[in-house]
Amino acid sequence: MDVRYWVWLQLCLGEGAHFKPIIEEFGSVEKLYSQNIIDWKMSPALSPAQVERLTKFSLRDAERVIIDCENNGWKIVCYDDGMYPEKLKNITNPPAVLYVDGELINLDAFATIGIVGTRKASPYAMKAAKLTAKGISICGAVVISGGALGVDSAAHTGALDANAKTYAVLGSGFGTSYLKANSELRNRIKNSGALITEFPPFVKATKNTFPLRNRIISGLSDGLLVVEAGVKSGSLITAHHALEQNRDVFALPASILDYNFYGTNKLIEDGATPATSPLVLIERYAEYYSTLDLSKMQTLRELAEGKLESDSPVREQVTFDNIRKNRAERLQKEEKAFLLEGDEKKVYSALDDELTTIEEILEKTGLAAPKALAALTVLEMKGLTESASGKRYKLK
Repeated sequence: MDVRYWVWLQLCLGEGAHFKPIIEEFGSVEKLYSQNIIDWKMSPALSPAQVERLTKFSLRDAERVIIDCENNGWKIVCYDDGMYPEKLKNITNPPAVLYVDGELINLDAFATIGIVGTRKASPYAMKAAKLTAKGISICGAVVISGGALGVDSAAHTGALDANAKTYAVLGSGFGTSYLKANSELRNRIKNSGALITEFPPFVKATKNTFPLRNRIISGLSDGLLVVEAGVKSGSLITAHHALEQNRDVFALPASILDYNFYGTNKLIEDGATPATSPLVLIERYAEYYSTLDLSKMQTLRELAEGKLESDSPVREQVTFDNIRKNRAERLQKEEKAFLLEGDEKKVYSALDDELTTIEEILEKTGLAAPKALAALTVLEMKGLTESASGKRYKLK
């Protein structure tokens, strides 16, 4: 196996190309490279545009990409590499090359669940994604997502909380400065599992790179969970890929009155399985994967509360009095939250039970820093939020 030829092919045809018929026509990528332009033009497997691109790149271009990867510790996994996942290989247009930052395990030996959703996720969606990811990871499943803000971050964090491997498929090449706000999480993902992309180093993200990326998330997954999606969400594109690839599709049930979940609820209406618990996502795969242990499954309540450690403080004794007191306090907070408007409502909707950086808040709300900080001050005065060091905030 000569990596250069596969990198050359990927450079020539571009990401998302259907290269399988071309390789079948010529016998191998090396044989394709060895032919002349007359042979390429006569082949029914190649379009005129593809023939033109084949003439624009050489092995020297591929060698430069390989050197960039070697200098930065990025691995190259080609289509005919033994580490290339069979799950992904079997889709109609798999990547000719995967670039990997981290360690790529044999994903074919594990139940893999893709988890996707909006970047401007509701607290409900964030919590559901995190707990679901944690629950299936405890049982030995592997979470695949996109490494972005919102639902992606919640899913990866849930897997990491279970001390499990998780994999992020990026919509850009390594070495770019895309989404610096999530760099810390991506480092954790890399140290646990890996970052994966089909884009060569230093290729920047564009509006076209993410739909191409989405087919890889679904292609690596046995099942795909859509957590929160509006009617025009990119997550629905991933769900469409999953259906084309004969993957199982799950969706998080939500209020039929919430516009942000119209796409998710439509998936359920069209036949997607409602994801009412982590068990629903993985129980059907137990007979196929020995690495999956359903006896470790926890309920959502157990996952939310976590296990009581021996050095944890004693919990408040449960009595009717403090139940009524807590319920009254909760209702007061809910009433205050319901009455929020403008910037305060935007900022409140961007927060959940986990600490969120000011950069993430700005990304989710689209507000300028002074407006967001002013709204945070008001929310804290109302007793709805609290702050921590490093300009981090969460719901109280």
